[in-house]
Amino acid sequence: MAAGQIAGSIVIVGAGLAGATAARTLRSEGYTGPVILIGSERHNPYIRPPLSKDYLLGREGEDKAAVVPPGWYAENDVDLRLGVSVTGIRPDAGTALLNDGSSLPYQSLLLATGAVPRTIPLPGSELSGVTTFRTLDDSRRLRKSLEHGGKNVVMIGSGWIGMELAAAAATYRNNVTLLGLEDVPLAAAIGPELGHFFRSLHEAHGVDFRLPASAHELTGTDGAVSAVVTDSGEVLPADVVVIAVGVEPAVGLAHTAGLNVDNGILTDASLRTSVPGIFAAGDVANALHPFTGKHYRSEHWSNALNGGKVAAKAMLGQDATLSTIPYFYTDQFDVSMEYSGFPDLAAGTEPVIRGSLERKEFIAFWQRDSRVVAGMSVNWPHQARPGAQKVIKALISGRTPVSPDRLADGSAGLDQLLPEA
Repeated sequence: MAAGQIAGSIVIVGAGLAGATAARTLRSEGYTGPVILIGSERHNPYIRPPLSKDYLLGREGEDKAAVVPPGWYAENDVDLRLGVSVTGIRPDAGTALLNDGSSLPYQSLLLATGAVPRTIPLPGSELSGVTTFRTLDDSRRLRKSLEHGGKNVVMIGSGWIGMELAAAAATYRNNVTLLGLEDVPLAAAIGPELGHFFRSLHEAHGVDFRLPASAHELTGTDGAVSAVVTDSGEVLPADVVVIAVGVEPAVGLAHTAGLNVDNGILTDASLRTSVPGIFAAGDVANALHPFTGKHYRSEHWSNALNGGKVAAKAMLGQDATLSTIPYFYTDQFDVSMEYSGFPDLAAGTEPVIRGSLERKEFIAFWQRDSRVVAGMSVNWPHQARPGAQKVIKALISGRTPVSPDRLADGSAGLDQLLPEA
């Protein structure tokens, strides 16, 4: 079906990276009908990685996080409605219900509602100085709290966000203690060896770890947090407490509308949900991935970017599938890391290392049945060609058998690993 033949409005619920990218793709693909992009926040759509990295550290302004320039929406006749919530969907009537009591008819609807931070039922969590971390406003507040240094900061959560925020807080010369349920930070994602690498990196910059440990109670003075009491009874001084224990997909609208939901909104590889005319993309979508033949939900920006493009094309009747290899990156202190692949396939396997952990310059490859299923590059020279991530993605997508010795052999160029070499 050609773009110009679509009748009625396309409504996008969620004005984050996935939703805004879908709107941009609809216009670039020639769709000229009404596009309504609805966001509950009052900020223009933005990307999230800078919030815990360069923006939080004061190295970039908010403009660097924008998906498109502010004037793009009006220039491209996209009806951007900020500070508005969708309270319900009626698939039988093809309408979305808004929090002001009005309704919007749609021909196609995209749910890009993202995710919300998990919370912990901790006594004292209502105290000033206690926060979760997800939004631009969260990053603004945390930056203001950290930027002058000298604070006692307790980070609850030893995943990627918790580690990035701990690195930022320590870079601002605050006293940082990190609690986590794992014996080794990030071990669930990249295994104990590389988790120890990141722990050592943080300890070298003054971050103190309590692992495994959890918060039992937050105490305060005059309404402001002053300490975290751990499950062992230890009292940690705290001026700032960040709860970073992951997120949950925002599936409320989908559930009440009768869509199939299981760890997100279930979709096919073209991001179609179980209800005709409704699609899902970004953090909230648990999409069938052609590579594994299984559903896969990713909370990283590349998934939102690519998912927004695929959903838009699928809504226009094009043959589009979300088949890209998952990718994310992190920056912590003087370490820049990129990761491509499938963590669930890599789980429980030992990585093959090319390069040196001690020099903080290496590539880690994870394999199953002699085939690379994931790869992580750390401070790998950008001038090296082909790039590490290009090679990793090619090995994964090509299902190329390769011996661990060849992967580890730093005397041969990365290009020698590619099938055509």
